[in-house]
Amino acid sequence: MIPEEIKVIGFDADDTLWVNEPYYREAEAQFTKLMEEYGIKQDISAALYETEFSNLKLYGYGIKAFMLSLVECAIRLTGEELTSRTVSKLIGLGKTMLQRPIELLDDVKLVLERLAPHYRLIVATKGDLLDQERKMRRSSISSYFHHIEVMSDKQGQNYVQLLHHIDIEPHQFLMIGNSIKSDIIPPLDLGAWAIHVPYHTTWIHEEVGTEPGSPQFFRVSRIKEVLDLFGK
Repeated sequence: MIPEEIKVIGFDADDTLWVNEPYYREAEAQFTKLMEEYGIKQDISAALYETEFSNLKLYGYGIKAFMLSLVECAIRLTGEELTSRTVSKLIGLGKTMLQRPIELLDDVKLVLERLAPHYRLIVATKGDLLDQERKMRRSSISSYFHHIEVMSDKQGQNYVQLLHHIDIEPHQFLMIGNSIKSDIIPPLDLGAWAIHVPYHTTWIHEEVGTEPGSPQFFRVSRIKEVLDLFGK
């Protein structure tokens, strides 16, 4: 069970509160088809990931960074054969993603409704600031949160800064998210608590080999089961 000392609960956003990664995979599939029209035979998905990974320090996370990597990867794969028409299609893929309606995951509202009267809830997510703010406005759940933090990354120092900003000690903080790498391990390393809610699709960059062995780590199969850990 979650201890009484917990005061603040942080929620990841993408693929914890709402659908996100499937849209990237759909765009990747369309990108692959476009590149195959140029006769590209190599592993297109691997080439795209390599481009995304190399650009993380420059562009960060989010759809706009993804759009730039699509164009850069296409140039690298096709060389001078890449047409402006294809570039327009790639930009269109990103714009379509940015305009998607927000699809809350099952039972998210129920969990927030049950926990909000007892804890200070915040969102701690990474990505593009403008896009994440747009998602939150359209989500119909922003009123449950005391604070929304869009982080440039989710490493230990980012969480140190977050905890300092919200004026809370690590042992009083619990993080809930779908990524072991970004949402779980860094808070645990600081002495906080964490609940992993896996999602059926995970970006390869977020994958890790094993789960933490910490007694302050919990894993549930779906977000509604979080309530059982709180006795709610």
